[in-house]
Amino acid sequence: MSPTEPIASEPASHARILLIEDNDINRRLLSEYLVHFHYEVTDLPDGTNLFGAIAEIHPDIILLDLKLPYIDGFQLLSELRQHPQWSRLPVIVVSAFAFVTDQKRALALGARRYFVKPINPLLLREAIEVELERS
Repeated sequence: MSPTEPIASEPASHARILLIEDNDINRRLLSEYLVHFHYEVTDLPDGTNLFGAIAEIHPDIILLDLKLPYIDGFQLLSELRQHPQWSRLPVIVVSAFAFVTDQKRALALGARRYFVKPINPLLLREAIEVELERS
């Protein structure tokens, strides 16, 4: 994802997005792109308070990095899918892990989509909108 990449400004839905990304620069850039697309964004640097944040903001979708401190994204995804109230919450993985095995594992754990960084923000927005319509 490049900060100089042009972005269309047509409004998207006003969905609530929970972004979990440990890298400060990536978190800031993703948040800025998402806000530009008219999403309400709450971001976390790790997943230690995932369920508290979900209970507080009731996100429509989660964007999840896999390489996180304390508890990795795979474990978070697994725990989320086992939770009766939030097991169907759409999750899109945004990760630097480019191996097919990581992608297959995340999808098997219930991620709806998988993006390898750097990402195209327009493609991410399109995926978000598709997943919001599905849920």
